[in-house]
Amino acid sequence: MTAVARPLPVRRLVAVGGVVQGVGFRPFVHALATELGLSGQVANGPDGARIEIEGGSEAVAAFCHRLTADAPALADIVSVATSELLPTGGTGFAIVPTTTGDGRTLVPPDAATCDACLTELTDPADRRHRHPFITCTDCGPRFTITTAMPYDRATTTMAAFPMCPDCAAEYTDPSDRRFHAQPIACWACGPRLRLTGTVRRTGGAALAEARRMLAAGAIVAVKGIGGYHLVCDAAAPRAVGELRRRKARGDKPFAVMIPDPGTAARLGHLGPAERRLLTGRARPIVLLRRRSPSPLAPQVCPGSPDIGVLLPYTPLHRLLFGLPGDPPGPHILVVTSGNLSGEPLVTDDREGLRRLDGLADAWLWHDRPIAVACDDSVVRVRNDGSPLPIRRSRGFAPARIRLPVAVRPVLAVGGDMKNTLCLAEGDAAWLSAHVGDLNSPSARHAFARAENHLRELTRVEPVRVAADRHPGYRSARWARRDGRPLTLVQHHHAHIASAMAEHQLDEPVLGIAFDGSGYGDDGAVWGGEVLLADYAGYRRLAHLSYVPLPGGDAAVRHPYRMALAHLRAAGVAWSPDLPCVAACPPGELRLLEAQLARGVACVPTSSMGRLFDAVSSLVGVCHRAGYEAQAAVELEAAAVAADGVRNGYAFALEDPAPLLGAVVADLRAGTAVPLIAARFHLAVAGAVRAACRKARRSTGVRTVVLTGGVFANALLDGMCSAGLAEDGFTVLGHTVVPPGDGGLALGQAVVAARVADD
Repeated sequence: MTAVARPLPVRRLVAVGGVVQGVGFRPFVHALATELGLSGQVANGPDGARIEIEGGSEAVAAFCHRLTADAPALADIVSVATSELLPTGGTGFAIVPTTTGDGRTLVPPDAATCDACLTELTDPADRRHRHPFITCTDCGPRFTITTAMPYDRATTTMAAFPMCPDCAAEYTDPSDRRFHAQPIACWACGPRLRLTGTVRRTGGAALAEARRMLAAGAIVAVKGIGGYHLVCDAAAPRAVGELRRRKARGDKPFAVMIPDPGTAARLGHLGPAERRLLTGRARPIVLLRRRSPSPLAPQVCPGSPDIGVLLPYTPLHRLLFGLPGDPPGPHILVVTSGNLSGEPLVTDDREGLRRLDGLADAWLWHDRPIAVACDDSVVRVRNDGSPLPIRRSRGFAPARIRLPVAVRPVLAVGGDMKNTLCLAEGDAAWLSAHVGDLNSPSARHAFARAENHLRELTRVEPVRVAADRHPGYRSARWARRDGRPLTLVQHHHAHIASAMAEHQLDEPVLGIAFDGSGYGDDGAVWGGEVLLADYAGYRRLAHLSYVPLPGGDAAVRHPYRMALAHLRAAGVAWSPDLPCVAACPPGELRLLEAQLARGVACVPTSSMGRLFDAVSSLVGVCHRAGYEAQAAVELEAAAVAADGVRNGYAFALEDPAPLLGAVVADLRAGTAVPLIAARFHLAVAGAVRAACRKARRSTGVRTVVLTGGVFANALLDGMCSAGLAEDGFTVLGHTVVPPGDGGLALGQAVVAARVADD
């Protein structure tokens, strides 16, 4: 009898780059190798994961195929490189200690608690029943606890919590869901939950007392994974009003946390795309069109057409709603960032006790440090069902963004409002979490901390810095002091480039860049721009006609000043019957008239955001803005209330006078404000269509990107997109980074790289 020859074994080195640490990749590799009867080892390393795999050639080939095809959901594999090794004849497969050295791997974003962990959380028979820090390889904090790479427990803020014997057994068991899960913990080994205030509690008693206080109308500071929140009962008018007063929030809407999608559907219009965002791993705040009537206190989101809702994304948040058998508590919670308006998010515990004193009645916190601040992300859904990021932070940062062009290492520092940083190298870019407005020393400290943290995690050492051209921006001043070669990028060029980059474009586009302000080439405040642009440069094709910006920031805070400036430029008299005239105090009206006549402190502006402010005040919707874009938000809310409007005012960007005259005529004729607001939105969309058709005739370009903070307005975005598509344009909006200043840094990075190369 002839013996059947067994195939000779092969051994292969497989180097995997990308987000493969902190996502259960090594346990996945171990299970796959074991299933296929292969031997070898896997280790984390400075460039990702390093695998040595040995066995029959067919089994090794199957392993290499399934390595990417069946990878864990949180993984983002960027590269796979293989080379042949000499077989060693080993048996079994092992996870071996992390290797060190130069290179780059990536850390994943924080992920919401998975269903398996939630099941254990609610199971009285499970040893992690009610444990506020339950996590596994599929979920939990990653970005916000990582202090350095490669990713291991020793390089996270869990390093201070030695595993108990039970957790250590799970951590080393290849068949366990927590095999090599770095944040693993339980009641025995921490972290510890505490309640501080007039009453002090620990553990489960701390949570129970916090729920009792919330039910009684208190405001509780709750430490999440990326910072502190201020929390209260969203159905209690007194509690919400008091939180608004203490936080100096003005009328800016609050977001609410709800226990399930069914509750979200009762608060707002929840379509399939909104549901997917709401229940996905990132768990952002999702903006929904509000329903009426509502169980919410009126003070939650006054004047806004939307309500921001999010589901619990940590075990602690889930426990705030209680488990079966718990005393009744609030069913909907206001959950807002733990800070005074305009300040950065609080992450440090001692700082939290100090900075939130007077804002919170108690502090529900824990002793696991936060490596970097990470505020909640905010997303809305565009008419085509695609996501429109308003704030890209927790759940998304620092996920890699693929670039259409290769860039040398560059740091882009964004703008001064809604600041976000970007590091880029090769064909990849990484954005920091949302930093916020750089108008205070604490905010600038948060900026520096975010820059250091992102550089540590990506190991990008930039050879160039990019910043906005505005001479007064704090971010640009920081970049000038940095010492590396500096590229200054025009504000609206950066907006357009960010949209191009996220859509993998490397060809000229027509960029419609509408926002509140941006430093223009002529020293004016731009913001109503039609540009022909690519990464290397741009040409201004059209813009909203200039009007004076009387008093700079004073005009932004008081939209009636912009209304009066626009009326004067349009030749419309300041009649007392006009709401904006009536809203301006008589003394200020006289001073403003003299200021405009003499041109004192009146920088010219082409801002579309300021035109929205002007019309909002002109029709009596909003005369004083307590938060950014309040006048525009409330004008959108008015327009949403008007159904079935098909025709807008006649409007060309170069001459808004007829538009303003028509608005005044409708006001005096007694036309309902929602109808006027809808006609205005249609007029702007019509002006965009006309400008793009004209630009296409002169340039031949048929791709349009819609960018800038004005396009956070879902109504306008939908009108422009539908109209331009009808005209035969390819229309692209933002789906990865915000259209506002939170997306500037990505555009700055690719422009700086292209300009420097040229």
